[in-house]
Amino acid sequence: MEAAMASGTALVYDEEMTTHKLLWSDPVCDIEVPERLSSSYEQLKCYNLVERCVHVPAREGSEEEILLVHSSEHLEVAKSTQTMNEEELKRVSGNYDAFFFHPNTYHCARLAVGATLQLVDAVMTGKVCNGMALVRPPGHHSQKNAANGFCLFNNVAIAGEYAKRKYGLQRILIVDWDVHHGQGTQYIFEEDPSVLYFSWHRYEHQEFWPSLKESDYDAVGLGRGEGFNINLPWNKVGMGNSDYLAAFFHVLLPMAFEFDPELVLVSSGYDSGIGDPEGQMDATPEVFAHLTHFLMQLANGKLCVVLEGGYHLKSLSESVCMTVKTLLGDPVPQITGEMAPCLSAIESIQNVRAAHKPYWKWLAYEDTSVLQNLSTKSHPPKKANPNPFTDPESKITNNDESVKVERFLELHMKNILFPVPPIKTATTADSKGSAHLLPVPVHLVKEMDKTEIKALVSGFYADLVKEDKILHSLGNMLAVLDKILKKEVCNGIAESPRAAVSVAVALRHSVQFGFQRVLCIFVGDMQIIPNIEDGKILMIHICENEQSGKTSSKHCISLNWKEDAEGNDFFSALLGFILPVAYSYQPNLTVIAIGPNRSLGISGISLLFALLQGLAESRIFAVMEDTEMNLMRSVAKALVGASTPDFGVYVPPTQEKVTKIKILRDQFQQEWKMLQCSVKDGISRN
Repeated sequence: MEAAMASGTALVYDEEMTTHKLLWSDPVCDIEVPERLSSSYEQLKCYNLVERCVHVPAREGSEEEILLVHSSEHLEVAKSTQTMNEEELKRVSGNYDAFFFHPNTYHCARLAVGATLQLVDAVMTGKVCNGMALVRPPGHHSQKNAANGFCLFNNVAIAGEYAKRKYGLQRILIVDWDVHHGQGTQYIFEEDPSVLYFSWHRYEHQEFWPSLKESDYDAVGLGRGEGFNINLPWNKVGMGNSDYLAAFFHVLLPMAFEFDPELVLVSSGYDSGIGDPEGQMDATPEVFAHLTHFLMQLANGKLCVVLEGGYHLKSLSESVCMTVKTLLGDPVPQITGEMAPCLSAIESIQNVRAAHKPYWKWLAYEDTSVLQNLSTKSHPPKKANPNPFTDPESKITNNDESVKVERFLELHMKNILFPVPPIKTATTADSKGSAHLLPVPVHLVKEMDKTEIKALVSGFYADLVKEDKILHSLGNMLAVLDKILKKEVCNGIAESPRAAVSVAVALRHSVQFGFQRVLCIFVGDMQIIPNIEDGKILMIHICENEQSGKTSSKHCISLNWKEDAEGNDFFSALLGFILPVAYSYQPNLTVIAIGPNRSLGISGISLLFALLQGLAESRIFAVMEDTEMNLMRSVAKALVGASTPDFGVYVPPTQEKVTKIKILRDQFQQEWKMLQCSVKDGISRN
């Protein structure tokens, strides 16, 4: 028997942390306000998310816990500020770059540490599956011996060290999606191979704060930690959803799956979102739902998200809500914006891959080299401002801009949010009665009757449905599909003795129903019935052998792949090709058919289902000709989302397979632009 899976999402919040505030005027620090916390919490309440979470109380971090990464001198200075008057506080604050003390700062910073550790304990002991800690002051800039950039104690670094010691963890992934480089976290772990640290950050060739050489892509870690520090510098502002997704597909996720963490910690700064005066980026709140969804597939779902920056209150609070909704298992909203990374993002991605090639097996055969002449070098930013916080002239335009963004987000969130279907996963009570063996929360629907099916399919494929057996399976299939199309259920699974026929009918039915972009993935040997809906269907066929006489085209792609006998090497095909194509296409329904003689193992198929749930508001329909019980269970498990299915042992791709993906990438990246991960690969959005 499998161990019972942890479920539930923790939320750690204590209003007390809003008492840390700036007592004097300082244009550098005046954006780090208590409302950052209270408005995020209020927005969570508005969406009824607070009541759905498991409330975990905060506590003060102990001195011993703080000393896991900080020096006793640093602790003593912080402690001494509790009894200081305003003048003294101002003087001590002046010793640090962009930091302020209040008499309550020490208490709040200890609460921020303790709240983070409470979250780690709740996740590691299985009390919950994942969670978020809303804390301030933030942590990722603070160093062993110094406060820095609004941060006093490094909450996430302390949590990493704590989890290693208390739970004996050997591999922790820290993802820092704040718009500033978390140099504090980098310094603490740069020689430690047990912590993989990933940070993307606004850099602008070292012009942007903290303006450090070691924030560039070539800072890969030191000594034993070489290869375990990943910096992805953004050399211009205006990065958007597609740039962030490209960074995940082509850098972070392949590394994370190879690293195989036992716990994922997120330094979750939302100043990388739209409207933020700091970041000046264009990513909209739903991108954080997608990033969160990807990270939930790692470490058996053990994911702790900890607040860092974020200074546009509306953008911050909506992004926090998108993150928590996803942690709770809600379907992910459609991503918006053009799905094409910009040239500067592709250059940075290429350079990170080149810098890390010596350290990672998945990169061993990638043909990648460092670019010296970056497009942004010849066009420097209009106004470089080394300290982001200190431009008084921009305050007035910032206010106008801020109001504009607020209005935009009001409308944007209304457009992308949708009612969550009351039922997650549906199937039919089939003749074999195997439905009762699937994971518990699968809902049974009644099949369609024969006359209804005949009427439905008489217009197309009538010749295929003469046999009763096929009619019966179509009845089952259409009953489930209809519930998905009507948004009464989120996803579904149907058995079919002839998957190719069922899928052909399902695709026609979906398009007639009004779905304009259907992604269909076939796994195994199937005679695929030609797709006659121009552009409304994108087919990807994954099979062992070349299909004779079949050439791939934009909407019908063949991927010849035989999973490695040693384990799961499908990660590279999925992250390097299928996912970027699927995100470029932006389907509003995904159909996955599993046929006979499949060339993927159960772990590869589970991975396919898990990662594709980020698309089409998580509407996925599984049509199973291969009904082997373990496979059925794994697919149902991935769809129900009650736990992360087992993705098996990671195996790096062979040279032959890397070449195969590269050929496909070269062939299709003009059409499906999310495939681009190096500059010689083609033209991007500027």
